[in-house]
Amino acid sequence: MWISSDNIIGLVLAISSSIFIGSSFIIKKMGLKKAANNGNRAATGGHSYLYEPQWWVGMSSMIIGEIANFAAYAFAPAILVTPLGALSIIFSAVLAHFILNERLHIFGVLGCVLCMVGSTTIVLHAPHEKDIHSVKEVWQLATEPGFLVYSCGVVALVLVLIFCFAKKYGHSHMIIYVGICSLTGSITVMSVKALGIALKLTFEGMNQFKYFETWFFTIVVLGCCLLQINYLNKALDTFNTAVISPVYYVMFTSFTIIASTIMFKEWDTQNASQIATEVCGFVTILSGTFLLHKTKDMGNKPTEVSLSLTPQLPNHTNSSVSSHI
Repeated sequence: MWISSDNIIGLVLAISSSIFIGSSFIIKKMGLKKAANNGNRAATGGHSYLYEPQWWVGMSSMIIGEIANFAAYAFAPAILVTPLGALSIIFSAVLAHFILNERLHIFGVLGCVLCMVGSTTIVLHAPHEKDIHSVKEVWQLATEPGFLVYSCGVVALVLVLIFCFAKKYGHSHMIIYVGICSLTGSITVMSVKALGIALKLTFEGMNQFKYFETWFFTIVVLGCCLLQINYLNKALDTFNTAVISPVYYVMFTSFTIIASTIMFKEWDTQNASQIATEVCGFVTILSGTFLLHKTKDMGNKPTEVSLSLTPQLPNHTNSSVSSHI
């Protein structure tokens, strides 16, 4: 029942977006690795990656993917488009396995499959989106008490993470950088949704850019995107791509679904069975991500595994081997 012409367009755009974004993670990290040899690392605040053509290719791929994703939100509800980001996880993990030698263990593959199953479940039971005829309607939804409380909470938490935790714990706890990107991303998606609707209505002959609300959403989108790009670069330069992608996806999807539910009240038209099915789908995604995260080192450190299986040598022998190493 959810498959309408607009939803099909949104579905195709979302899948295309995942392919471009998944590729961008790998290409950008290749550029970041080259930049690390020529200047300060992005993780330490350096920006030498801006001089690497490969990083810009990856950035271009991400921009194309984000544009496709942007357009998808104009045609389909956020709770349908966002879960399809799981495709970028799989695409990124596979490319990282073959190109970056960030080996993906068999349990990591199983984790990716679980992410796909969960995403498919959510997509098949996505709620219908009510028709919106003006950006002013979106503004009314965005200024209701529930979403205002959520937005203020997100802004406060992001500021705390940036100014209190990022410098001290960012290099050792990926949840800091990813959390900043994910929280900011939920606000970005809501603004992108509003801007996409405004563009769609404008192309249909109803100019929405005469309203200040449209320009407000535009400024929010630009500001949030710049913040996300900065901290995503730090995360990619510090941690394993095969882990960053799924964790970022799960956190981003979680906060986006929460924000979308609060703002657009998409679950109001669904019964308990449909909501329960969507929740089960999301739990499946979480399970897949947890499995992928817990097994991330199994494929990347075969030497350590082989050493752990080797019988211990006497102390004097160990010292001799160490001196040669």
